[in-house]
Amino acid sequence: MHSLSSSSSPPQNSADSFDGGAAAERRLRDAEERLREAIEELQRRQHRSYGRHPPCDHADESCVANAIGNLCQSFLLSYGVRVGIGILLRAFKLARRQSYSSLLDLKQLVSEKDLIVREEACRIGLLFGGFTGSYHALRCLLRKLRKKETPLNAILAGSAAGLSILALDDPNRRRTLALYLLARLAQCAYNSAKAKNKFHLWGSHWGHGDSLLFALSCAQVMYAFVMRPESLPKSYQDFIQKTGPVDAPVYKAVRECCRGSPVDVASLSLYLSRIGGSSNVNLEEFPSIIPCSIIHPHTSSCIAHNANALTATFRKTFPLYFSLTFVPFVILRLQKFMDAPIRTCWHAVTGAVRSTSFLSAFVGIFQ
Repeated sequence: MHSLSSSSSPPQNSADSFDGGAAAERRLRDAEERLREAIEELQRRQHRSYGRHPPCDHADESCVANAIGNLCQSFLLSYGVRVGIGILLRAFKLARRQSYSSLLDLKQLVSEKDLIVREEACRIGLLFGGFTGSYHALRCLLRKLRKKETPLNAILAGSAAGLSILALDDPNRRRTLALYLLARLAQCAYNSAKAKNKFHLWGSHWGHGDSLLFALSCAQVMYAFVMRPESLPKSYQDFIQKTGPVDAPVYKAVRECCRGSPVDVASLSLYLSRIGGSSNVNLEEFPSIIPCSIIHPHTSSCIAHNANALTATFRKTFPLYFSLTFVPFVILRLQKFMDAPIRTCWHAVTGAVRSTSFLSAFVGIFQ
């Protein structure tokens, strides 16, 4: 009997422990549900209070001081980024010329002739500093005048703060920046509508729909560059022309050939004689195709031309991408750079290599 009673006791203990665990789990779920309801109720009360009292985190004097602080901080950061990128690009330029002794000369490295560290950097600093400072100041002012916080405050403040673009003295740069921001605004509006299931373009749900859209965009841009160069901004034309391995007279001949117009044979002959190309090229006024001996006169192999285009593009654009990756990270995240400088440099190098490889592959494949 003793053994029988002792053998029957464990099932009773396990049942008791099971009931206790289930009860504890129920109490935990009840507590989580009450906590969730309390948080929701607090958020509802806070939202209702926003309509009556503006949720200003600072007093009026603190808002002004906060706006001035944001202005100064953004100005210094933007100025530092512009100057840092310019100095690093200048260092790459001197190293490419094998002027290693000039790298140790601060006057050569920070030269007003090759690097505008005063006016241009100051204008960029005023652009970003003026935008952030005026944006925060106007939001505080609208919050005080309208007695409530709504998205309209941010829209009005951002619109007025956008006048800081007048800090740039070049109308073409202002127009380019405005068009870029307009495209970003359209992108943000589309992403918001898509996230809320209100609107999306056909094919945007495809697995590689973004790649297809990028391919179509590249096709449009390169068609415009070759056939309708007047439709692109001058700076964009210059960038594509400088990055690619084909000279402008050749693109002009290709454009005339595609349109059925007479090719300027005299201009092509002058171009070939200037660069030391082959003099045995048979130039026609109405050719059916521009021969490879004109497109890449320095080599007879199309594969070698494509490989040279890829490597030349990599060498030319790597300093730019490295500067754009390394300098902002160092200036904007100085503490992280001081804690792990080698890791920061490695991330900058890998990011620059990735971006440069993309552009180099694009140029090589396009050729």
